Amino acid sequence: MARPFPVQKTTMPTNVERKWYLVDATDKPLGRLATRIALLLQGKNEPTWTPHIDSGNFVVVINAEKVKLTGKKLTQKVYYHHSGYPGGLKSKTAKQILETHPERLIELAVKRMLPKTIIGRHQFKRLKVYAGSEHPHQAQKPEKVELL
Repeated sequence: MARPFPVQKTTMPTNVERKWYLVDATDKPLGRLATRIALLLQGKNEPTWTPHIDSGNFVVVINAEKVKLTGKKLTQKVYYHHSGYPGGLKSKTAKQILETHPERLIELAVKRMLPKTIIGRHQFKRLKVYAGSEHPHQAQKPEKVELL
C-alpha cells in the first residue's frame, strides 16, 4: 500500500561556517544597532538557522564612542548593578558609562537581547567591541556591513 504523502527529510547543518562582520557604530542609534548585531551573532540571517544549534557569526564593532542615544537617554537612562552586599546597589547614567567605557553600552544592549542560555553566552563571546576605529582582527578579513 502506497503512502498518501511522501516522506520528507529534514537536513541538519553539521559544520557551521562562521563569517566575520565589521560594523561601524558612528551616529547609529544604540537600540537599533544592538538588535541587528544580535541577529548577526545568533545567525538568524543565515538560511540554515535553527534555534538549538549555535550557527552565529563573529561581529566586530568599531567607533563605539560615537554611538548615538536619542532624546534624553544620555542623562536619564540609568544602568544598575549590585555588589551582593546589603546597600550595594550601584548606578551609573549612560553618559558616565560612555565617558569611561564606551564599549560597555553596546555590550550591555546586545547581551540583554541574546537568549539567556548557554548558547546565548557562547554567542556573546563572539562580539568584539572597540571604542576607536582600530581593531586587531584584520587577518580575519571581516565583511563590512551597513546595518541602518
